[in-house]
Amino acid sequence: MSASLSQPRVGVWLIGARGSVATTVVTGCAAVTAGLHPPTGMVTETPAFADSGLPALSDLVFGGHDTLDCPLPKRAETLTAGGVLPPGVATAVAAELAAADREIRPGGPTPGDTRSEDELIAAFADDIRDFTRRHQLERTVVVNVASTEPASQGPGAPLPASTLYALAALRAGCPYVNFTPSEGMHHPVAAREAEHSALPCAGRDGKTGQTLLRAVLGPMFAQRALHVRAWSGTNLLGGGDGAALADPAAAAAKNAGKERVLADTLGSVPEGEVHIDDVPALGDWKTAWDHIAFDGFLGTRMILQTIWQGCDSALAAPLVLDLARLTARAHETGLTGPLGPLGFYFKDPVGEGPAGLSEQYEELLRFARTLGRKGSGDAPVLGPTQEGSGDAPGGERGGGRGRAARAARGAEGTGETP
Repeated sequence: MSASLSQPRVGVWLIGARGSVATTVVTGCAAVTAGLHPPTGMVTETPAFADSGLPALSDLVFGGHDTLDCPLPKRAETLTAGGVLPPGVATAVAAELAAADREIRPGGPTPGDTRSEDELIAAFADDIRDFTRRHQLERTVVVNVASTEPASQGPGAPLPASTLYALAALRAGCPYVNFTPSEGMHHPVAAREAEHSALPCAGRDGKTGQTLLRAVLGPMFAQRALHVRAWSGTNLLGGGDGAALADPAAAAAKNAGKERVLADTLGSVPEGEVHIDDVPALGDWKTAWDHIAFDGFLGTRMILQTIWQGCDSALAAPLVLDLARLTARAHETGLTGPLGPLGFYFKDPVGEGPAGLSEQYEELLRFARTLGRKGSGDAPVLGPTQEGSGDAPGGERGGGRGRAARAARGAEGTGETP
């Protein structure tokens, strides 16, 4: 394990704490800590992070908000039956699941809730502060892993739930990570408050499957000077995400990040769209198919097709644990604002940084070394991807990637999924 035994305990407050991703996070952390399974998929458990001063997995304490009342042990049983969790693991870590479940508080707003937005934010912030105080935690990181919301309706409309939670995190003095495409800290109200919070934040929309592959293939076409004419995709998925993304507005919010990766890596927006189909029978499993039409030498027309089949919860959980640990350590070292080097994990990163996965990984490794300099007498300083960016969480990303995206959106009329 990469962290020192002397590290104080750190809270991880999950929004959507009884969902598939959150349940897999809590189960997986307990299973890895107990030595039942290796930390497969956890970048922070590789040797490059051994000296970064990250909190140990055994020092993470879980709680959260949710509007559902299905206990975590029961939810873990369902995921085991669906093949998401391996047999026997949920039983082996039942005590840890029960402990985390006791720390889950009612979320909102729910139908019939008469509380104002300020009252909801205050109640959520009080829940987080109480959790931190009772467990004598050094700090708590708030991570949104709830289902995707439709985009907000603009000025004067009610704040989306994700933004209420983001504002609660700020008011509780907690770093914030948005692993979803929901607005969260990107809403102008939250973005303004975040600018003055002196807290680190990261997001948005975890890069787990189809877009992860796009972040590899897009730079390949650009670097080999192959012209991409069209890039279309289809996602088949079930579970809570499938049901949420059956809403066209929620699907549009999800697809915006997928398309932005192409704009940023290719320098233009190719023809084509991403379609998301809800197939309840698939449960937490999904299939993502991409069809890429491109031109080679002398205009020769060619095709590349890819198929990605995986389990979203198992892909997301190790990334959530990575992000909680990295963000907690960033807070400990005094870093503030958007954590651009964590763009490796996201479709639509806050702050500045490259868009290709290889370059993002190099940024992440530099960030790991920065975190490790704590205590050496040098103040932690990030490179140009963060320093002086001035980006609020809702701002446009700068640098080469931001310029390419803006140029592409200007040329095509829009960089968003219709």
